[in-house]
Amino acid sequence: MGRIVLVTGGCRSGKSAYAESLVEAAPGRRVYVATCPVIDEELRQRVELHRQRRAAKQWATIEEQVDLEKAIRAASGYGVVLVDCLTLWINNLMYQAEREGGTFDETQAAERSGRVVAAALDHPGTVIFVTNEVGLGVVPENAGARQFRDLVGRANQTFAAGATIVALVSCGIPLFLKGSIDEFNQGNN
Repeated sequence: MGRIVLVTGGCRSGKSAYAESLVEAAPGRRVYVATCPVIDEELRQRVELHRQRRAAKQWATIEEQVDLEKAIRAASGYGVVLVDCLTLWINNLMYQAEREGGTFDETQAAERSGRVVAAALDHPGTVIFVTNEVGLGVVPENAGARQFRDLVGRANQTFAAGATIVALVSCGIPLFLKGSIDEFNQGNN
């Protein structure tokens, strides 16, 4: 049975760097599952820089914007999988539904999240998910932004329920909401 770690925090809180440090401290092969769509030149350059940095540290990369269940199952040969990030994944699912003339609601978000959690629990190692905590600010002014906030919140709750460890990162410092760093380290010995 796999182990799930959820790392959350605000934008630029240090959550991705913290998640990467957990992966690099763990033994075995590691893979990064990237959910970010490349939509402009600045983003393309940013993604390329991240790819190069990870490649220098012996990371493999899987780019998957929508089907995280498939990506995790494809990563079965890796001891540690880092999925960064669930927030963009929800954005991508909303965009896909809109392009297909449909909608993506909280029930669908919970169901899709549950399937990804099940795939992670089937994984023979550790799967670390990174997500933004988007519910700490003001209520968004428009319906689309409120829906996005609600969908990310629903997904985050589903992933946290399935996780062994949940860390909230603020100013680069993790606060453990569930489990502990000792539990993480013990699971990697």
